[in-house]
Order: sequence, then C-alpha cells, then structure tokens
Amino acid sequence: MTVDVQVETTIQRPPEIVATFAGDPTNAPRWYANITSVQWRTPPPAGIGSMLDFKAQFLGRHLAYTYEVVELEAGRRLVMRTADGPFPMETTYTWEPVGENATRMTLRNRGNPSGFSRLTAPVLERAMRRATTKDLARLKALLEQDAQST
Repeated sequence: MTVDVQVETTIQRPPEIVATFAGDPTNAPRWYANITSVQWRTPPPAGIGSMLDFKAQFLGRHLAYTYEVVELEAGRRLVMRTADGPFPMETTYTWEPVGENATRMTLRNRGNPSGFSRLTAPVLERAMRRATTKDLARLKALLEQDAQST
C-alpha cells in the first residue's frame, strides 16, 4: 500500500523567504518536530544530487535515512527521495505566491512501505498527516514571528 500525505498552509511571508528557509535542509530540525539532526554528505547549498543524512524519531522509533535532492526549482519546488532508509520515500515542497506577501506551502510525503511497515501503512499515514500538519503550523509560526520581530 502506498502512503501519500499532502498538507498545505498559507504563511504570511513572501515566497522567496519561505522557500529559502524551508528549502534549506539545515533548518529542518527547527520546524520538524521529529527530525533531530541533518548532516550534509555533499557541500551545501542544496542542488540536484545533494545528499543529506537525516535522523528522526517517529512513532517511538529512531530512524536514519539519506535523502537525495532530485528536483529543484529555486523558490518554487524541491523534491528529495530516500537513497537509503527504512522504506522508499519522496518528499516534495512547493511554494506559490498568494496575494502580495503570502505563500501557500504544500508538503507531500509519499512512499511504499515494505515488510512490517506495509501492514501498518494506514496507521503510518494518519500519524504522518498529524505530524506534517503540526510541522507546517510550526513553520508558519516561526516565519510569521520572525516577520514581527523585524
């Protein structure tokens, strides 16, 4: 069974600010509750072929996986796929302008769990939706708070 979770939010900041911050994997631990660290295997910044090691804790398990950047349209779209990890996963970020100074950010995670994870895919998908929704809310609060302090 395929897991496919897509959530979106509108952030009251221009797309270039949202995309610059959210599209830099180094910032992931600041707004993803479950990601504990990110290490670059290739030199930053992110570009096609960039490789990054992520460590996370999800559903009580410690996870380690490597993402490769496979698509990048600066300020519009970023796609990363697991090169190594518990199961194949693709993460897509998109940023679209909304009005004058706002951005609609969409975050999509999809993959094909295998082994035991395949049997728990419906539970996994619900947990991913809850976590991703909270992560985007955290990102929104962080970026909108930064706007108020500048």
